[in-house]
This record gives sequence, structure tokens and C-alpha cells, in this order.
Amino acid sequence: MDKYFVYYNLHKHVFSCKNKKTGLVNKDMYSTTLMLTDCRFKVSEAGRQRVIKEQRKNVHAGIVGQVEAYNINTPTMDDLNGFHELTYNPYKYNQFVVKSTGASVCGADIVFLLNKKIYAKNIY
Repeated sequence: MDKYFVYYNLHKHVFSCKNKKTGLVNKDMYSTTLMLTDCRFKVSEAGRQRVIKEQRKNVHAGIVGQVEAYNINTPTMDDLNGFHELTYNPYKYNQFVVKSTGASVCGADIVFLLNKKIYAKNIY
């Protein structure tokens, strides 16, 4: 199964999935809801510095993982039991963090992307 770099598309207001092998965005997989497994959180420091310098957003951060499902029904809060909400803000952090604690996150076993929010389980 192919790995994808998944990021929030600022123009389409959905998540985009770029195949790591081909480098191409899969246009069939634009979605507001995704489930990923075997995830790593990636931030380009050069891209982050460009955002800070220019005060303008660009694609420099995302999640690398296997897309298990897209355009899924939004999970309930019960479904998200044991998940942590994550966030990333290039002006505050140099990597993804747990929203409630600010603890850095490198990866997770399972990630739900739901309407611009990130929920992860078994983080490390």
C-alpha cells in the first residue's frame, strides 16, 4: 500500500493526499475526513521559516502515512476515546503538538483528520 503526504489544502478547503512514490496529488482523494495509519508528522523547517518571514501560509507541514479511508462518516466523541487532539502553528511550534499540553509528537498509529482537526491515538 502506498504512503501519502497529507496536508490541508488552503485553496480547496479539504485535505489533499500526495503519493510519496509519484509525487502527484490523488485528485480522487480530496476529503474533509480521512483515516490514516502508521503516521509520521513532518514539518519543513525551511518552509516554516519562510512562513514566519513572509507572514504568508505555504504547504510545509503534513502527515505521512497510509490512507485507510477517506470521505468517512465523522466519528462520534465515543469513537475518539483514547485519541489526542493535535495542532500545529508555525508561529508557536516547530512541530506538531498535543493541543492540551503542548507536548511534541513525532508519530502515531492511527490518525483521524476531521474538518481541519487532527486526532491521533498511540502517539509517540
